[in-house]
Amino acid sequence: MAPKGLFIAVEGGDGTGKTGAVGFLARSLSAKGAEVVATREPGGTEEGLALRKLLVSKTSLNWEPMSELLLITAARVQHVRATIGPALASGKVVVCDRFVGSTLAYQGAGRGIPEATICALHEMAVGDIWPDLTIVIDADPALAIERSRKRLQAASLQENRFEELDLAFHARVRQGFREQAMRKPGYVLIDGDRRELVVQQDVLHAATTAVERWELKRDPLKRSPRQA
Repeated sequence: MAPKGLFIAVEGGDGTGKTGAVGFLARSLSAKGAEVVATREPGGTEEGLALRKLLVSKTSLNWEPMSELLLITAARVQHVRATIGPALASGKVVVCDRFVGSTLAYQGAGRGIPEATICALHEMAVGDIWPDLTIVIDADPALAIERSRKRLQAASLQENRFEELDLAFHARVRQGFREQAMRKPGYVLIDGDRRELVVQQDVLHAATTAVERWELKRDPLKRSPRQA
């Protein structure tokens, strides 16, 4: 059997800097010699990108919370089957910008769908696929949303459907992420209200620790530089 890879998800509200952190993390781990697959949700496949347009573009479409959940789950099925699953089966490190933690925060805490419903659908759709490490970047929603709006405008992107929701929604999302980090194993909460490079270094530190433990588990004779 091929060695199992390591699955790292970077989570957080819109504008918290997670996308930049994913890029920094993937480059840094690759430079250390890891085989890294960087991906994102919704997306990661052509089908996922098609569904992403429906989910994040500001249009006249008004999805019910359950419809939104089902679209996200459909994109995730494609993503896990075509990208995440094969990469993990071949022993690679997968770094994903959002995964089920975002579903629990946005469609759960934000939209009001029970966590049990989300978890049951997730298990039915993709099986027992959960990140080994989930890094949550936590930041003030008011400041983060403003950053996200400026970034989208500068890049001429129309992916502002969630940014246009009221601040109360984003506050619930933030609390949803915080509650996950407090009660679920394998979570690390990072203060995102600091300089970008400082946040990214903390993300890298958390991920590097997880990678070293994973490598040691695969090869007990191997020692990290800090253990040598």
